[in-house]
Amino acid sequence: MTRVGFLLKVKADKLLEEYKEHHKAVWPEMLDALRHTGWRNYTLFTRSDGLLFGYFEAPESFKAALDGVAKESINERWQAFMQPYFEALGVDVRTSECWNWRKSSISTKPANSS
Repeated sequence: MTRVGFLLKVKADKLLEEYKEHHKAVWPEMLDALRHTGWRNYTLFTRSDGLLFGYFEAPESFKAALDGVAKESINERWQAFMQPYFEALGVDVRTSECWNWRKSSISTKPANSS
């Protein structure tokens, strides 16, 4: 299992509240696509200024999970629907650069678990 963390920036005006509302009712087909392509324990955290931290677990790798969900037609529609809510962070969110986090040396898991 690979743990993945990422940052995005949601527009802090009324769009942040709209963004949150949309995520209370994610399209069932999009949720199915995430599950089907191995995205587990997917969680989003937002601050009032629009900074978003996301976390998920992938069975193989981040690249495999991202490539898998990119092949799902519903993902293209969901991404197009969500795109107006985001501000630039100075990186291309379509590339792995903004997702390229290093594993922390700190974990609360027991040493013998994966």
